[in-house]
Amino acid sequence: MTYPDSYYRRTMADQTVRRSLAGKVDCDTVIIGGGLAGLTTALQLARGGQAVAVLEAESIGFGASGRNGGFVSPGYATGSAEIARIAGQDAARRLHLLSIEGMDFVRETIEALAIRDALPTRGITSVLRYEDGASLKAHAEKMRRLYDYELDYLDRDQVRSVLKSKRYFQALRDRRAFHMHPLNYLRALAAEIERLGGLIYESSAVTKVVLDGAEKRVLTGGGEVRARTVVFTTGGYTGSLHGRLKRAFLPIATYVMVSEEAPDLVASAIATGDAIGDNRRAGDYYRVVDGGKRLLWGGRITTRAASTDALVRELRAEMVGTYPQLSGLKTELAWSGLMSYARHLMPQIGRMSPGVWYCTAFGGHGLNTTAIGGKVVAEGILGQSERYKLYQPFGLVWAGGLAGLAVAQLTYWKLQAQDWWRERAA
Repeated sequence: MTYPDSYYRRTMADQTVRRSLAGKVDCDTVIIGGGLAGLTTALQLARGGQAVAVLEAESIGFGASGRNGGFVSPGYATGSAEIARIAGQDAARRLHLLSIEGMDFVRETIEALAIRDALPTRGITSVLRYEDGASLKAHAEKMRRLYDYELDYLDRDQVRSVLKSKRYFQALRDRRAFHMHPLNYLRALAAEIERLGGLIYESSAVTKVVLDGAEKRVLTGGGEVRARTVVFTTGGYTGSLHGRLKRAFLPIATYVMVSEEAPDLVASAIATGDAIGDNRRAGDYYRVVDGGKRLLWGGRITTRAASTDALVRELRAEMVGTYPQLSGLKTELAWSGLMSYARHLMPQIGRMSPGVWYCTAFGGHGLNTTAIGGKVVAEGILGQSERYKLYQPFGLVWAGGLAGLAVAQLTYWKLQAQDWWRERAA
């Protein structure tokens, strides 16, 4: 078994290797981080006529940004009731509408740029692991009433006709949501930014930032970028670059594995092209990839370094526990990446000081929220809107440091135990 990013490397359509920063560069805005948030911000600024530069420590789409499950659906890592408690009902409604807009932005960008290698596929099904069809019907009605957003209710027989598992009961299917190849999407964004005149530098880790004064300076080992505006989009890889940002999120590792090529065996368990996620707080998510030949399966989070071998064994146990018929399906490769979670489980999006912006902490729901985050930050920088202020109630609050990581891990274990008891009581 191998554990590099072999699957995404093998299926990556654009193999461009970009040069590292050397010397001095002047631009309007410099963006630190070449992941989903950074590239979306850069794209919108370049479309708005700005001269932009992106500094990426590794390569475009490195880590969780380019190698995640590929789910694109509305919502945030925390629930609507908690958002309303903190920000108010009206703001909660507007924030959810922004999350829908973020999903639509990704789809529209794929269409506008003809990113065929992103392989967008409509349909995400969210399934229960215990009987509670009434709650799903109520949620579907709420989405229809508040947002004119249709979700299809599936009863137990309908679910089990396509997901051959006794673990599953009722589900909601989102026809507007979709799944895709995230790395190919990101690589295409980078190409478009460069077509519009933007500069992208890989292997260019930022070592120092000077943010005082009208002109900001961002330094790497090989050069320096000077700009009026700096945007931090570094997520779980911020490190010690900016103390306030580092203290405001927890770096959380997530794990994904891909099976061997076995289309008939995969089809014996999963007879749908939808991406699937269950209702547990840190549940399984998976989808059939490679033209139906393989199964991509994700789940499990850790707040500290963990053995990939051990986590793969846990993921496999989940997969086989859900689908015993897949016990013979071998895991070909696996990998992990860092996400960033804020204590309030909402994205951290806004302006820190004049000319200094941040767009980070997407907490496992990044393919729609990075899109809308990058869009509203770009609007703010360009003076087009102040929609970024909707995220002000969810600011850069201290995440608790090492104690916060310990609490997060204990909370995760507690939620796992609650999920276990709830399933067995059903």
